[in-house]
Amino acid sequence: MKTTLIIDNQEVLSTSGATFERRHPVTDETVTSSAAGNAKDVLTAVDSAQTAFQSWRHSSPSERRRILLKAADILESKTEEFVGAMAAEVGASALWAGFNVFAAASLFREAAALATQIQGETIPTDKPGTLSMTVRQPVGVILSIVPWNGPVVLAARAIAYPIVCGNSVVFRASEASPRTHQLVAQALVEAGLPPGVLNFVTNAPEDAPEVIDALIAHKAVRRINFTGSTRVGRIIAQKAAGQLKRCLLELGGKSPLVILDDANIDEAVKAAVFGSFLYQGQICMSTERIVVDEKVADEFVEKFAAQAKKLVSGDPRVNPNCVIGPLVASGSGTRLNAMIDDAVAKGAHIAAGGKADGAVMPATIVDHVKPGMSIYDDETFGPITTVVRVKGVDEAIATANDTSYGLSSGVFGRDVTRALSVAMQIDAGSCHINGATVQNEAQAPFGGTKDSGYGRFDGRAVIDEFTELKWITLEPSVQQYPV
Repeated sequence: MKTTLIIDNQEVLSTSGATFERRHPVTDETVTSSAAGNAKDVLTAVDSAQTAFQSWRHSSPSERRRILLKAADILESKTEEFVGAMAAEVGASALWAGFNVFAAASLFREAAALATQIQGETIPTDKPGTLSMTVRQPVGVILSIVPWNGPVVLAARAIAYPIVCGNSVVFRASEASPRTHQLVAQALVEAGLPPGVLNFVTNAPEDAPEVIDALIAHKAVRRINFTGSTRVGRIIAQKAAGQLKRCLLELGGKSPLVILDDANIDEAVKAAVFGSFLYQGQICMSTERIVVDEKVADEFVEKFAAQAKKLVSGDPRVNPNCVIGPLVASGSGTRLNAMIDDAVAKGAHIAAGGKADGAVMPATIVDHVKPGMSIYDDETFGPITTVVRVKGVDEAIATANDTSYGLSSGVFGRDVTRALSVAMQIDAGSCHINGATVQNEAQAPFGGTKDSGYGRFDGRAVIDEFTELKWITLEPSVQQYPV
């Protein structure tokens, strides 16, 4: 597979002619060769976006809606291409790739519905004969940076929401999934988005600092939305602060699933398997800490381990039925093995699975995890989850909150009133009662607290992220002032 930059709706090479390769984490074969954009290329992309913004900001709600609805249909028509690209680039199963396309198409349609929801209000005023009101206006060029792990849906939200609000977008793709991300951009071009409203750029990993610095510093870039690791998110936020530019950050997670003593264990196991091992646990809201009451812990772990051992591992390009594909990089296996060694040395038990062999790792459960183990605090981002045993509701809440992250969470319990009380006390951007931590709907606000970032994607809340609120007064033509 080969990819180019897309500027002014034209597929172009880097001005330097340089390329970079995405290699498969297991076979080391080249799966994608992409244009390695440089600072000059991305500045051209921003200039193009700024020019396009001058007219796109005045586009009608109907035009924006029409293009996004058409893009949703085109996206769905490319499902097989997405499945192939995601399997090759990021080891995704057909299940995860298909979900990404479905969610992205739904998001485009939900974004299209927001076209007529960008509204202001009238404000009471003490000035006689005066109309006081607010309006929401687009802000300009939006820099969107997204990762490889949910490449279709994360790209869709980084593009659709700014565009429906009347902005233009420079979309900087992940070095690990350039072809997958290009397919999303191509769907918008095919849907009739005017040239420059969306420009697509890629760069080699070693050029990232220079490219990102150039993009953030450009005066036309007014907002930055970034989804990725907390470490990189801090860097982005610091650079943006130096330019007094607002960010929307959705970062890492250590999502807890709390299982109370009255939980339906069989249902909790289903949610734990789905939340922990979908796409090898490489999802920001993956279930990384299962907080289970000691009264039901043995039963839960036994049933959970039994189901985890049934999950088929392999290469989704070879075996379309596999659930656990390869990690995104072989270095991920080394990092996870170090966590396992540390936990076991400090008293943890392996209930299912085991250590990684490079980028290949089975579904793994580490039981009897306690504070002081690196796996208790650190984000794993792999097919591995932890079980922390607690005594009572208060300790369960304290343990769920004993993390620097706060993205998603879940609570299982038959007493819904008690479960709701627990959900209200968990410090996270979302909490699902009797449901998995991995959930996303385009009409519901999504984002985190603490080290998981700030701001909200999806739902009407996203309008605030990509518009400016302006106060306007319409006053009598003749007035008296005290001075």
